[in-house]
Formats: sequence, structure tokens, C-alpha cells
Amino acid sequence: MGLHQRYLNNIDGLNFYKMLGTGSGPGFSMYPDFSTYALLLNWNNELSASKYFNSNNYYNLLLSKAGAYRKIFLSSFKSIGEWDGVNPFENSDADFQPNDSKVGVITRATIHFNKLTHFWRSVKPASDAISKAEGVKFFKGIGELPFIQQATFSIWDSEKHINQFAYENVNHRKIVDKTRKQKWYSEDLFARFHIISDSGYLKH
Repeated sequence: MGLHQRYLNNIDGLNFYKMLGTGSGPGFSMYPDFSTYALLLNWNNELSASKYFNSNNYYNLLLSKAGAYRKIFLSSFKSIGEWDGVNPFENSDADFQPNDSKVGVITRATIHFNKLTHFWRSVKPASDAISKAEGVKFFKGIGELPFIQQATFSIWDSEKHINQFAYENVNHRKIVDKTRKQKWYSEDLFARFHIISDSGYLKH
């Protein structure tokens, strides 16, 4: 992925991007999923995004090599924290109300090296907690660097379900409290999005 970043430089309207690996299974994992990768793109406007997806040679090459893909358009309405020193989702769209009430969530963090053991010991309880949460439809661990820079992307039926999990789930609250008291992260970000569209295909 590091060698391919040059294909995302100097793209009209592209503000921020990340090429991400994923963890095996639905949540965090120390074992990578070499069959699945994620491409996160943040755009100035819909026109620039449409032009890229319709005509960019590199993007079309990726699709031609993929056995399956899923493309989700998101519109942020809440974002707290930083990613590489910036908040790429801070231009919130809080007034936008889509027909579908589903909400996407990205949480990511850069973990202090001396806190890695604490973090990875909490991975299974965290994954178990979200897998049993009411209203979660999808979640996957994603990341830039193995072990150190980790994130999750999840899709929920509604913001109400997210709040119930974030503030009422005991196991989740314990983990969050640990991260803050013990200062596990040098940088973190939490963002919520309206899901505009969700599409894809599976080659047979």
C-alpha cells in the first residue's frame, strides 16, 4: 500500500486519503486479513468524487482485480479529534437528513508504544462488546500500521443505538475509561456519518 500512495497524489478535489489494511474477523485482530483492504477518501464535493470513480485509471484497475467491493458514501455530522494532526471530517453536515437513518462510525487512534500490551489485551472484550450490541449491522477493524495505528468502521441502525452502546454498555465504558486514565493514545479521532449510499458487487 505504501508503494501505491503516489496514485492518490494531486487528485482534483481530494482533501485527505488513507490506504488501510484490515484485521481478520469482524473486529480488531492481531492477524491481518490479506484478502480485504479499505480506501478512505475525503472529497471537496460530489462532482470531484464522481469524476474520480468514473474515470480514474488506478481506481478502475483496483476494481478489475477485486473479487468483490463495497463502496459507501458518507456525510459527516460529528467529528472529534485528529488524524495526522488534522480533522478531515470537521466540515460537518449536521442539517442533512437522509432517507435512511443508518449511521456510520469511524474510530481511530495512534497507540503509544509502551501502551501496546494494554491495548491488545482489551481487543477481545471490545470486539465481543460491539458484536453483541443492539443495532450494529457491520464492523471491521482497519489500520494504517500493524499494531500501532488502529481504527474501526461500523454501521448502525441509528444514532440512538450508537449512544446506547457508547454510554450504557458496561464493558465498553470500562475500556474507554482505561484509555483515558492510562493515556493509551498519542492521537485519536471519533467521527459519525450519515450513510448516503451503500453499493457493491461480488464477482462469480
